[in-house]
Amino acid sequence: MDISRDEYMNKLLNDIKKIDYIKAEDIPNIELYMDQVTTYMDKHLKSNIRDKDDKMLTKTMINNYTKNNLLPPPNKKKYTKEHMILLIFIYYYKNILSITDIQNILNPLTEMYYQSDMGIDLEDIYSEVFNLEKEHIDLLVKDVMKKYTRSKSTFEKAPEEEKDFLSTFSMICMLSFDVYVKKAIIERLIDSINVNQDEDKPKKKKEKEAEKASPKKE
Repeated sequence: MDISRDEYMNKLLNDIKKIDYIKAEDIPNIELYMDQVTTYMDKHLKSNIRDKDDKMLTKTMINNYTKNNLLPPPNKKKYTKEHMILLIFIYYYKNILSITDIQNILNPLTEMYYQSDMGIDLEDIYSEVFNLEKEHIDLLVKDVMKKYTRSKSTFEKAPEEEKDFLSTFSMICMLSFDVYVKKAIIERLIDSINVNQDEDKPKKKKEKEAEKASPKKE
């Protein structure tokens, strides 16, 4: 028996609610070789893939990220916990942003907080933002359900046998427009980072370290 459209949507939203992320404390605190990195990512991000044969991150991808200055070079072919954190950010960004935009986000982040012992570090940032995303899931589910309900009221004059297809098309269009607008906002925010970076960005890690090391004036 075919599953109804309502049943399918409920199942889909339940799956969305189960989307999880790799918690900072679960990321290995030891250095890993490339094979270990890709195996770890495949295991812990597999719930996010569309096709079971898809790979989360390949060796070629990771090497290219280093060449494109998205990722600091490994230390004697080994990747640290901070490398893993940056790779997870890249994994989520790469489906919606250009390489240049990802560079413009991650380069200042890496410059200021990679291997930092000056307070906030990459692990702190990772934990903070991913906790926000987890809190946001319920709001997203409600918004999707609202769009679904609206889509069911479209094309009321269409032949009965065409209504499911057309209402699904309406749903896809609404979600696509939502993604389009949010992507445009993200790109504008990235552009604003570039414009204001020299004037407004926090002190670089090296500057902070030098300031801390210098003797205070009486």
